[in-house]
Amino acid sequence: MPPQAGTGADPVLPQPPGNLFPTVEIAPAVGWTDGATPTPAANMEVTAFAKGLDHPRWLYVLPNGDVLVAETNAPPGKSGIDGIKGWIMKRVMKRAGAAVPSADRITLLRDADGDGKAEFRSVFLQGLHSPFGMALVGDTFYVANANALLKVPYESGDTTITATPAKVTDLPGKGDDLNHHWTKSLLASADGAHLYVGVGSNSNVAENGMEVEHMRAAILEIDAATGATRIFASGLRNPVGLDWEPHTGALWAVVNERDELGSDLVPDYLTSVRRGAFYGWPYSYYGQHVDDRVKPQKPELVARAVVPDFALGAHVAPLGLAFNNDGVAGLGEGAFVGLHGSWNRRPLNGYEVVFVPFTDGRPAGPIQVVLSGFLSEDGNARGRPVGVSLDGRGGLLVADDVGNSVWRITAVCDDKGPGEGPVQDCSEVP
Repeated sequence: MPPQAGTGADPVLPQPPGNLFPTVEIAPAVGWTDGATPTPAANMEVTAFAKGLDHPRWLYVLPNGDVLVAETNAPPGKSGIDGIKGWIMKRVMKRAGAAVPSADRITLLRDADGDGKAEFRSVFLQGLHSPFGMALVGDTFYVANANALLKVPYESGDTTITATPAKVTDLPGKGDDLNHHWTKSLLASADGAHLYVGVGSNSNVAENGMEVEHMRAAILEIDAATGATRIFASGLRNPVGLDWEPHTGALWAVVNERDELGSDLVPDYLTSVRRGAFYGWPYSYYGQHVDDRVKPQKPELVARAVVPDFALGAHVAPLGLAFNNDGVAGLGEGAFVGLHGSWNRRPLNGYEVVFVPFTDGRPAGPIQVVLSGFLSEDGNARGRPVGVSLDGRGGLLVADDVGNSVWRITAVCDDKGPGEGPVQDCSEVP
C-alpha cells in the first residue's frame, strides 16, 4: 500500500495479516559526511545550528532565546522484550544508532549574534537520569527524567545550573524491572499550575501483562505545587510530542502506535487529547478496530475509544511536535512533526520533518515535507529527526540524534515580498 494511503483524516486501514512474522527493515546509522545537510523544501533553507552533540533528542527554547538540548538515551535496564525477539531488537537498535549510552545532561546553546548558528555552548544541567521533557514556569525549570519529575531554580541568562534538583514526583519507571518506553515529554499549562507528561506503554500490546502498565500509555496531569498526579487521557500507546494548539488552546499529541501487524498497520497519528478520553490501546486501534492479539478484551472500553484526528503513516515514529505559532513565515497555521523513521516497515517510512496545515484549529492536510534527505539513496540513515521547536526568530530547530546535530529551517527571504510557498519579505525576519 502506498504510504500516503495511510495518512490524513480518513486513512486506509487494511485487514491485519494472519500468522505474520515481524517485519524488520533497518536503515543503518552512518551520520553525515562533512558539509552535508538535510534537504529543505522549495523556498526554504537549512543550516547547522549546532554540531558535535551527543545523541540530541529534545529541545526547549528559553524566553531569552537560549536553546536547551537534552543529550540523552534509554537508561540501563530491561526493555520488556525477552528471548529471540529481545536479541533481535538489541541488534536492530544498535544498527539504527539507538543503542548509545545516555549522556544524561542538558546542554545550553546560544546564538548571541543572531546568525542562525550557536557560537556558545555550556553544560546547563548534568547528572540526570535519561532526561527528556523540559519546561520553564516563572523562575522554576522542570525536567522530566525517565523516572521522576524534577525542578531547579532558574534566572534569565543562566548558562549553568549548579543547584541540586528537587523531586516533584516519581514517574512510571521508578524502580521498575521493565521500562520499555522510557521518554517522558513535558508541557506546562498556560498558568503554570499543571504539568503534562507523556508516558509510553511498557510493551507493544500488553504482552507483559496490564499490571506493569499502571499510569502508562497515558498523558499524566501533575499539580506543580503538590506533585499530585492523575491520568488526563489514556489508551495512547506512546504519546511523545505535546503542544497547545494556539487557536483553540486544546492539548495535542503525536502518538506511536503498535507494531507487528505488518508494514501498513497501524498508522501513527496526530490528535487532540480530551480530558478523560480513551484512545484504544491495547484493546483496539484507530477507534474500534479490535486487536485480537490482546486477551482478554474489554468491549466496554473499545466502545468508547476515540478515533484520532489525523494519521501520519504507519511506523513513521512521530516524536517532535510544535505548532507554527508566529513562527516560520509562509507556512501559516499548522503543526510541525519530527518523524524519527521506521525500523519495522518495508519499504522504510518517515525520516522527515513534515508540516500538517490547519484551519481554525483543525488539520486541513495534506502533509507537506519540509525537511528530508535523512536517508541516503542506498538506505542508510545519515540522521533521524526527533524534537522540533520554534526558535522565536522565524526558524524551526530540529534535533537529529543520529547526525548529532541541531538543524535550523527558515523561509527564504525575498526582498520583493511574499511569493509562492514559504517565502517572506526580509523585513519580516526577527
